[in-house]
Amino acid sequence: MTGIRIRDAAVLLGVSDDTVRRWVSSGRLTASTDPGPVATVDGSELAALARERAGELPDDGSGVKRSARNRFTGLVTEVTSDKVMSQVSMQCGPFEVTSLMSSEAVRDLGLEPGVVATAVVKATTVIVERQMT
Repeated sequence: MTGIRIRDAAVLLGVSDDTVRRWVSSGRLTASTDPGPVATVDGSELAALARERAGELPDDGSGVKRSARNRFTGLVTEVTSDKVMSQVSMQCGPFEVTSLMSSEAVRDLGLEPGVVATAVVKATTVIVERQMT
C-alpha cells in the first residue's frame, strides 16, 4: 500500500484537507491504521476516487462528443501575437497551460487576458515522472 498524506491527497484532488477528512469519516476513503502522527490514505483507493470524481464534472452543455479527455478550464492570463501566430497562456487551477495558435483564431475566439476559456488537450506523447525516495 502506498500511503499518501491527507494534505497531499487534498492537493492531488483539488479539495481541502477537511474534505478529505470528511471522506475518511464517511467511509469514502480509508485512513491508515498505523500508529503515528501523520494520517495517510491508500494511494490506490485515492486513485479510484480521483477517477470517480473525474466523471462528476459538469456537462458543458455543448452537446459535442470529443475524443480528447483532458479539458482545462481557466483564465487567459497573457496573449502574445504577431501577424501570423499567437501564444496564449492560461491559468487553470494550479496549472499553467500554453497554446500556440494562429492570430486569426485568437481574434475569432476573442481571447485576451481575463477571458474564461477551456484548453482541450489530445497528445500522442505523454511523459510521466516520479520522484524516487
